[in-house]
Amino acid sequence: MTTDPQTRVDFTGEAADLLRRLTAKHGPLMFHQSGGCCDGSSPMCYPAGEFITGDADVLLADLAVDGLAVPVEFWMSVAQYEYWKHTHLTVDVVKGRGSGFSVESPEGVRFLIRSRLMSEAELVAFGLLGD
Repeated sequence: MTTDPQTRVDFTGEAADLLRRLTAKHGPLMFHQSGGCCDGSSPMCYPAGEFITGDADVLLADLAVDGLAVPVEFWMSVAQYEYWKHTHLTVDVVKGRGSGFSVESPEGVRFLIRSRLMSEAELVAFGLLGD
């Protein structure tokens, strides 16, 4: 679980445990959150560098996970970021099948986002107060 108060994204303990297991199988990992419906709204987990990012994406965080040598990048499409820039995101994991492209799919679980509005202190820290 990440605990840095200045991060825009955290993992639950269950998500961090799953990331450690998945990293042992696939190597370093990354997330990408796009907009859309259905699986397009779920955070997708890929081997690091497998999903090509560009000008249409924002790197929200490089997240340290205890037991992992390399931080986990969390990317979001620019369009989705415009909707969610005032929210703090927590990556969680639940039973069920997600997208076949996300590395957790064969495990019978899927990642999902839990969100809350940022506090005033967080908005100030990220330069978002008044946006």
